[in-house]
Amino acid sequence: MSIPKRQHLSLPKTLTLGFLSIIFIGTLLLSLPIATRGAHTTSVLDALFTATSATCVTGLTLVSTAFHWTIFGQTVILFLMEIGGLGFMTFTVMLFLFMRRQMKLSTRLLAQESLNLDNLSQLNVVKLILLLSLIIQLAGAGLLLVDFYPRYGLVKGLWFSVFHAVSAFCNAGFDLFGNSLESFANDSYVLTIMSVLIIAGSFGFLVWQDLLLYPKRHHLSLHTKLALGTGATLFMLSIVVYLLSENNLAVLSSRVSYGNRLVNTVFMAITPRTAGLITLPYQQLSLAGIAFTMLLMFIGGTPGSTAGGVKTTTIGLLTLQSIATLRGKRDTTFGHRRFTQDNIFRALTLIFVALTILSIATLILCATQPIPKSNGLETVTFEVLAAFGTTGISLGLTPHLNVLGKLIIMFLMFIGRVGIYTVMFSILNANRKQPTYRYPKESVPIG
Repeated sequence: MSIPKRQHLSLPKTLTLGFLSIIFIGTLLLSLPIATRGAHTTSVLDALFTATSATCVTGLTLVSTAFHWTIFGQTVILFLMEIGGLGFMTFTVMLFLFMRRQMKLSTRLLAQESLNLDNLSQLNVVKLILLLSLIIQLAGAGLLLVDFYPRYGLVKGLWFSVFHAVSAFCNAGFDLFGNSLESFANDSYVLTIMSVLIIAGSFGFLVWQDLLLYPKRHHLSLHTKLALGTGATLFMLSIVVYLLSENNLAVLSSRVSYGNRLVNTVFMAITPRTAGLITLPYQQLSLAGIAFTMLLMFIGGTPGSTAGGVKTTTIGLLTLQSIATLRGKRDTTFGHRRFTQDNIFRALTLIFVALTILSIATLILCATQPIPKSNGLETVTFEVLAAFGTTGISLGLTPHLNVLGKLIIMFLMFIGRVGIYTVMFSILNANRKQPTYRYPKESVPIG
């Protein structure tokens, strides 16, 4: 009698199950009575939603993080944000490095897939990058304490500093103030520190590796050049659009100085693509501002970072491809390099699948949720993109969702953080084996 061979899970399935395991553990911890304040009760669904939002570094919530959860519950959320932001495989790599043990090839491949690394040799810099991440968060907490200590005292100020430094760096969008950063709209110091933390966390492992090794190599990879170039372009464009559409946040003119309104505008240009922290309710934005925010949430941040969305490099690549096609060029080039056709095909597939998923989710939510009669489609679309982009900005729909609506938003948060390819490969059991035959080519009219 032959013994059946052991079935090994594919890398995408392992990564998907890894994130699901973290969410499951978080749900159990948040369901404990010790996690909830006073007379409040936490249903399993609320605990699951919060654990998913924290692990997927989104920030959408059904209950107030500040008033519903105890210190224990908030600490659980803090660790979920850290693990979800840096990636659970990062801590696995660190464990092997500190123990000075050699990782199995399967573990190294899993870490490579999880961290969006090009090759296995790049695992050597994970320790350096993780150490830098912790230093940045500690420095951010120290700088925030300068402002929070006079406001809240030493113990509460220190806890608030650490929690919000982690939330900002991991682009998670959770806060302990009850109104995000609305109380700090006139505090340029706090907004500047939070902005720097958000930007630092949104770079991703590959970009940080290139920046750290640049003094030695004097060279930046094509990925880093495209990511930084696209990110900088979107940042400058966002400032201009928000300055024009919101008249430099004129809605804050009664309580915020002109200079601080400009700082708020810059902060708003940073947060929609991933962070989710706000200084004013987005219901007060103009329709143009809301529409542009939805576009930024769809794009998201840099691959390998804590951001969701379709990523800046995808948009940058397809923009360059479109320009090259319209100009009749054979190749798509950038930084004296030519993109591969496989790169372009994956980008196009990613956009198509993302739009399909978002359209279906929007349609289901419109048909099943208690949405407002006025601006209903706008509200639903905004919430869907906020979940997919792991942004966490809301127009107020999430707390009013029914069970089906909450499940859909959780799925969007999960797929936005883990990645469309990883989740879809896990569901469809896709493999990379190619058929041994190819059909004849034929073209169809386009456009």
